[in-house]
Amino acid sequence: MIQKLRLCLTMAVILYKQVVYLDTDVGQPEFTAPGFISLTLLDKSILDSDLSIPCVKTPERCFFFGDVSSKRDPKTYLRYIFTLYDYYQLHFSQSNESKTGLPLVVNTPGWVKGIGYDMLVDVLGYVSPTHVVKINISAEPKNLPAGLFWLDRNHEETVNLIEIQSAYRDSLSRSVLIQKDTRLMRDVRIVAYFRQCIRDKEVSTVKELAHELASHTPYEVPISIMKIEHLHFQIPSSEVLYSLNATIVGLGVSSDVFEDLPSCVGLGMVRGIDMEKGVLYIISPIAGHILQKVDILLQGLIQIPTCLLEVREYRSPYISTNVLATS
Repeated sequence: MIQKLRLCLTMAVILYKQVVYLDTDVGQPEFTAPGFISLTLLDKSILDSDLSIPCVKTPERCFFFGDVSSKRDPKTYLRYIFTLYDYYQLHFSQSNESKTGLPLVVNTPGWVKGIGYDMLVDVLGYVSPTHVVKINISAEPKNLPAGLFWLDRNHEETVNLIEIQSAYRDSLSRSVLIQKDTRLMRDVRIVAYFRQCIRDKEVSTVKELAHELASHTPYEVPISIMKIEHLHFQIPSSEVLYSLNATIVGLGVSSDVFEDLPSCVGLGMVRGIDMEKGVLYIISPIAGHILQKVDILLQGLIQIPTCLLEVREYRSPYISTNVLATS
């Protein structure tokens, strides 16, 4: 499915030169690490990517939801999506006369039952797509309702609904769901994201990457200038710093706000904490001049893959030369 989506996006880029991509699938996103809802501008560079490996791109704007499922906080999940769609309307849509209109492709998650269905209806109602592609399988209870299910009878919108059958079939030619190791796929995307930290060396295996990250000089971040937010749980104030150690955090910028929501510029890996100096040691592929603006750490439920933690004989990650100072 991922390869098919990338192929469709590639064809769209060939046709329109540029395409805006709104990814609402926090579990299996296409161009970011898991946990993000993102708006990405795609151009011809996507044509050069290998369809079989993760393609990491920097979004135009994104929010760190901090979980691989929207069920923990549907209200916030929908707010992020609606805000990114509003951002698209303001900066890229044809409705903005000062901008060149670009088409929008929206990727939705596979959770289409219960609350997942209700959220999908809300998203489709807000975005009002002109074309909808719906993939069906032979197990009818797992499919969405037929027709324009998200519209009530009072709507007279013209929508091109394309319904196709799954390409995977069993011995009786019935379409089937392919079981995937979703955790492994998420880990692969996280590894691909932090692989960007190592730009000056050839790294061909996960083991080599783990060693390089373990010995990589981290940024030194003063705790005093950071606001720490826990997205889906509460931590006693006395345990906040302990909870951050060896975790992945979203890097927020309170000065860059759209519709009262601060932006997120990417992810960081907390490799250590020095309580005496009052600093955090963070590894991130984000450029230093951008990290200088970061003043919010967003802790969710995205974990460092075990393969990146199982490293022996590495240089201490507490050595640091790069410092994020107050402006």
